[in-house]
Amino acid sequence: MLFPTATFALFFLAVLPVSWLLMPRQRLWFPFIVFASYVFYGWWNWHYVFLLVASTLVNWVLGLAIDRRDDIRARKALLWCAIVFNLGLLGYFKYSGFFLSSTRNSLHDAGLDVALPVVTALLPIGISFYTFMALSYVIDIYRGKLRPTTLPKFAAFLSFFPHLVAGPIVRGSELIPQLDSPRDARRVDATRAFFLIASGLFMKVVIASYLGTEIVDKVFAAPEQYSSVDVLVGIYGYAVQIFADFLGYTNIAIGLALLLGFEFPTNFNAPYAATSVRDFWRRWHMTLSRWLRDYLYIPLGGNRHGRLATYRNLMIVMLLGGLWHGAAWTFVVWGGIHGLGLCVEHGWAEFRAWRGLPDRPDTPAKRMWRRLITFNFVCFGWVFFRADSFSTAADVLKQLFSGIHTPVQAVTLPVLLAIAVGIGAQYVPGRVWDALMALFSRRALVLQGAALAVALLVINVLGPEGVAPFIYFRF
Repeated sequence: MLFPTATFALFFLAVLPVSWLLMPRQRLWFPFIVFASYVFYGWWNWHYVFLLVASTLVNWVLGLAIDRRDDIRARKALLWCAIVFNLGLLGYFKYSGFFLSSTRNSLHDAGLDVALPVVTALLPIGISFYTFMALSYVIDIYRGKLRPTTLPKFAAFLSFFPHLVAGPIVRGSELIPQLDSPRDARRVDATRAFFLIASGLFMKVVIASYLGTEIVDKVFAAPEQYSSVDVLVGIYGYAVQIFADFLGYTNIAIGLALLLGFEFPTNFNAPYAATSVRDFWRRWHMTLSRWLRDYLYIPLGGNRHGRLATYRNLMIVMLLGGLWHGAAWTFVVWGGIHGLGLCVEHGWAEFRAWRGLPDRPDTPAKRMWRRLITFNFVCFGWVFFRADSFSTAADVLKQLFSGIHTPVQAVTLPVLLAIAVGIGAQYVPGRVWDALMALFSRRALVLQGAALAVALLVINVLGPEGVAPFIYFRF
């Protein structure tokens, strides 16, 4: 079920009042919200509801078993059972076909034709997200940072429909305490919720969809037919498209959760205003970045065991982060590009410290230059992320430099305006948005409703017919 559809609107309009009516009666609310979430998930393919149920039961039982054991060996064995189970599910549905085909191709190149099984399992939507959420729950219990909760609460945590299919990745310590007592409808920040939903719809339906159809899909489908300017704007267009698409989803998800009484963590913080690759990952898909840091980078040793170990850990984390996004070598290369960028930045900082060089003064010109370099570095990585093969990525990069004399075809004023809006909005200070929301919240409810209706009408007029699935649904 897609958020920007009439079907979901009807679904949410039915769920919202019933949820608040049942909220004081928690024994009824938990089964209801879990059932509603399963309906939401099963609308796509009801068979995979059983996979979500299995993940819920197994992880809840293992978390409970870990908490009840005092012996460290038994606790560690149970933890490894949880890790193997979760990564096994993810590996089978998401990566088995990829690794088998890669192995088959490698053997063929070596002159060995070996018949390997063919896996045709359809990738369950959201499996990467709820698997990471389940893992964080079990690992936090093992670390003593979280106590096991009841099965109804855990089922609601893992399946809660606003975050179920594309995040943000909410940890047990962030959501489960909110499930411990009924939410207070008087504390719901409806103004912020409606602003997030409306802005999310605008970014997805208008900005992301328009850039995808008008330039990005065309350039990446046949780069040799376009000029260098078309290709460059197409790459910048994809940077804005994927940002607007994913920000749109998470804004809608956070807004829906707010209307239901729950707070989700922020997932984006103006990533294209970043002044370094490290800063970019503090701002982009923040819940995934923190997950990789806390459950992979730090357990690997972080930066505690010397320079080479730090570089190794950074590369491992980013390569696996790339693979998490998709079962293709292009995603691995994308992760490797960012890993290399992080290593270079880390090495340069160490070199300056070793030479005893003072920190350079932070000036507006310096920040602008660093932002420009970082943005173009990120866009270079996006080429591999978007391309369906290495040959397509190579063709795009080749045409970027060789299509100088080809006439410009796809660059139009609306395309440039959409890119400018997608990037420029990230340079608006947060206090400005807060002031606008505060001003909006002081208006009469009738005016607020009218403004929201006008915004939805504009989005509907400017948006294309039909709505493409969110990009991160396939991750």
